[in-house]
Amino acid sequence: MIQLYYAPGNANLAPHMLLEELGVPHELILVDRDNHVHRGAAYRKLNPNGLIPVLIDGDLVLYETAAICLHLADTHPEAGLVPPLGSAERAHCYKWLMHLTNTVQAEMITYFYPERMVDDAAAGAQVKAHAEARLAQMFDLIDAELAGGGPYLLGAQFSVVDPYLFMLARWSRMMVRPARNRPALGQYLERMAARPAVVRAFAAEGIAAPFC
Repeated sequence: MIQLYYAPGNANLAPHMLLEELGVPHELILVDRDNHVHRGAAYRKLNPNGLIPVLIDGDLVLYETAAICLHLADTHPEAGLVPPLGSAERAHCYKWLMHLTNTVQAEMITYFYPERMVDDAAAGAQVKAHAEARLAQMFDLIDAELAGGGPYLLGAQFSVVDPYLFMLARWSRMMVRPARNRPALGQYLERMAARPAVVRAFAAEGIAAPFC
């Protein structure tokens, strides 16, 4: 059985939602962040970066959320979570997944941990504010993409990129202008939150509605 190491609402949420969408039997293993279990030697044997999540699938031990999501899509091709190999749609799938993980998520890390970017703690607030402004522009871009197509990020078909976007949009919920405060993106998030697999994933992680 697949095992997913998680902490509620962390970067495990995207692959967790995919596991629920796929209906794949899996075991959730809680990583106690409050007691810094993810920094301990035992967990670092699974992920030397000390980050969540880790997925174990047979002999495979895999970390990096985007890689886990692609692995789940590739090992369950019948679900159609990625477009056909070599297609333009597949290329756009790669584009959006890379944008979400390398651009949006990376900026989220700056927003949540600004102290990592400065030596002077007093400058942290300014770093955080600039990160929030850049994230607002990124969510504006995604909102425009959804407004011109939809109902999902790649168009008509739900795909591997949608749980990833939903997870990142949720992380913005405490910002001055969260992702949900955009017309097309807000409607998209409502559709995602209503999916039974999403509801099950949030319930399993002990996260109550509203999800975003």
